Amino acid sequence: MNLQKQAKPALEPAEQQAAAKNLMWILMLGILAPLFDTTITNVAIDTLVREFNTSVSTIQWVMTGYLLSLAMVIPISGWAVERFGGRRMWLFSLEMFLLGSVLCSMAWNVESLILFRTLQGIGGGLLMPIMQTLAVRAYGGQNMGKRMATIALPALLGPILGPVLGGIIVNHLSWRWIFFVNIPLCVAAIIVAWKGLPKDVRNARTLRLDVPGLLLLSPAIVLTLYGLGEVSSHHGFGHAAVLVPVIAGVALLAVFVVYALRKGSEALIDVMLFRVRSLTVSSTLLFLSGLTTYGAMLLLPLYLQQVRGESVLISGLLLVPQGIGMLLTRSLAGKLTDQIGSRPVVLVGTVLTILGTWPLTQLGADTSYYFLSAVLIVRGAGLGAVFLPVMASAYIGLSSKQIPHASSTTRIMQQIGGAFGVSVIAIILQNELNSVLTPDPAAVAVAFDHTFMWTIAFSILALIPAAFLPRIRR
Repeated sequence: MNLQKQAKPALEPAEQQAAAKNLMWILMLGILAPLFDTTITNVAIDTLVREFNTSVSTIQWVMTGYLLSLAMVIPISGWAVERFGGRRMWLFSLEMFLLGSVLCSMAWNVESLILFRTLQGIGGGLLMPIMQTLAVRAYGGQNMGKRMATIALPALLGPILGPVLGGIIVNHLSWRWIFFVNIPLCVAAIIVAWKGLPKDVRNARTLRLDVPGLLLLSPAIVLTLYGLGEVSSHHGFGHAAVLVPVIAGVALLAVFVVYALRKGSEALIDVMLFRVRSLTVSSTLLFLSGLTTYGAMLLLPLYLQQVRGESVLISGLLLVPQGIGMLLTRSLAGKLTDQIGSRPVVLVGTVLTILGTWPLTQLGADTSYYFLSAVLIVRGAGLGAVFLPVMASAYIGLSSKQIPHASSTTRIMQQIGGAFGVSVIAIILQNELNSVLTPDPAAVAVAFDHTFMWTIAFSILALIPAAFLPRIRR
């Protein structure tokens, strides 16, 4: 007589909450290394130029190769979680990032460093969407504002501590420590995940990878990001090195959308999810955040270094108040999102961001750092009140099967929006700097002031889609 295996009893609500919290701490530890890595490597670009005796345009591929590799694997993250399980893919991603970090620390020339950074990007590209998928599933889509406040904690710590840590390494240690610092974090994250993450439940049916979709979508993202990355090098969008890859990327993306509409839910990314208004609006806002958030992240360090003559380390320390402001509103924004919905929280947060950005349009060559710190706290508080509710809204009304698709979609929109935002702001700043008649710091500061005005205009534009975010009807 064949006996069926007895199913495990369902967890009690309290046990489920405890298991979900434990999962969150495990995931947060694992995401620290890639978040710190990006900001630390950005700070060390000039150091790497000197160490490898090469040009900025060549060493820039240390960042570009990583970002393109990261973008290429994002579309397969949802399929990989469904096919192999979240635990397996989380461990695989951490191991790939660890391997890439070890190899980068041993690089003997710039070519090997670029190659190993590309390998590292595979792990980094998978980690964030997998984290979002596992976290949202663990909590069953409930109280997403509060959950996103927890998920976002490492993302807020990265911009605060990364530039400072990068500055210390650049000033006092070998460039190899840029990658050495990842190793203990990755090892600890792998051990904790191996012991603490629940075993994957094997799917009865094997999910096939949508190869045609992958061959359309991954090159589309890579070409688009590459083209946007070339904007600053060629001082505009009108150069063939920019237009050709961007147009090719957009064309491939359009073909993928047509293909995915026919393929339905079996496509690599289910584009039919854009019928869900909350996901569509959230994706639009994540794209626009590239013009408001990432653009300003480019401007502030440049202002401190080019106008004020500060070092990399001091510039990183002076940006800490913005991260503190984001931390201050993190929990409140998450709580209010669950209570009153994301729409009012994002609208207020956007207005607060505008108020905190306006004084940056009046910066001079001798603006008080105390004043700048106070302004950045206000601006950071606004950004913290925008990002979390937008991310939480992306998952409203989605089934467990749709969550991996949403995680991949939001990451793609963030990556493309960030690249587009940096490109646009860089061009605006360059045009403003070209109009400066004298290299006087006060005149250069005016160029930054005018560019900050554009970030305010983009923030005002974001108020339109924010008005369509969901709100809770009592």
